[in-house]
Amino acid sequence: MINQAHRISVAPMMDWTDRHCRFFHRQLTSRALLYTEMVVADAIIHGARERLLGFDAAEHPVALQLGGSDPRKLAEAARIGEAFGYDEINLNVGCPSDRVQSGTFGACLMKVPDLVADCVAAMKAVVTIPVTVKCRIGVDEQDPEPALDALADGVFDAGADALWVHARKAWLEGLSPKENRDIPPLDYSRVYRLKARKPNEFIGINGGIQSIEEARAHLDHVDGSMLGRAAYHTPGILAGVDAAFYGVKSDAFDFAALIDRMADYAARHIEQGGRLGHVTRHMVGLFHGLPGARRYRQILSTDATRPGAGPDVLKTAFAAVEFSGAAAEAA
Repeated sequence: MINQAHRISVAPMMDWTDRHCRFFHRQLTSRALLYTEMVVADAIIHGARERLLGFDAAEHPVALQLGGSDPRKLAEAARIGEAFGYDEINLNVGCPSDRVQSGTFGACLMKVPDLVADCVAAMKAVVTIPVTVKCRIGVDEQDPEPALDALADGVFDAGADALWVHARKAWLEGLSPKENRDIPPLDYSRVYRLKARKPNEFIGINGGIQSIEEARAHLDHVDGSMLGRAAYHTPGILAGVDAAFYGVKSDAFDFAALIDRMADYAARHIEQGGRLGHVTRHMVGLFHGLPGARRYRQILSTDATRPGAGPDVLKTAFAAVEFSGAAAEAA
């Protein structure tokens, strides 16, 4: 079973949870498990590995999410990922985008649970770190009761260390990937029933979780809660994770120190040929709800994206935020 300390995580999100986003999120929570964007196995095997897989040591614990459906290729990609230092390998069986459908992986793998089990077994055979799966409760016209059970039975029999379930069906025909985020309705109870059926396996839940309180409520029924868009759009909620779930003493979070660390990180990235906007685009929602947050967002959305922008722009944006009292809240 996967480490119970990983009961709170930040979901893999395409085009969002890159290495800069993860470094930023790690400054807010030292304990939550962070996931990469999905990386296709073929790209890892044949592409620029440092660009695709490189990450800062501060990101630990961090999991690599793979996309693919060929057990042999996934095993090779998993082996490479472990050598890069990732703490977990996760297989994507939930993404509904057109590009994953054309590659016969992602959510469409819900229809072939035996193949998913083969993929898990192949990866388990070549790595020593946990191998996990992230799936939907079903796709298209599937009945979520037998569909999710079949997938779960197969992957756990193959040795999977955890199953994270996005508690919503994926519709591969007739809905866009954006629409799949909200349609059809979430069905948390289906994931709860799976956990009741498999009490000795790690089952985590994902989908529509908006707050620390909601994440905590799910833990009455399952082993893990995975924050997605809420963590990205209002990342300040992550500052409460360590105190809420890991017993870390809760002092007022030092956002000034956070900005200094992110400015230093951005400076290193710029020295290596990057741009300030690569880092700051993930930080726009940090001070949601505070006086001055609008000006902060404006600066990061305009000045930080200009050619030649430096880390001082980030400090200027932070100076626009008005903190009331000693205990600043960012959520």
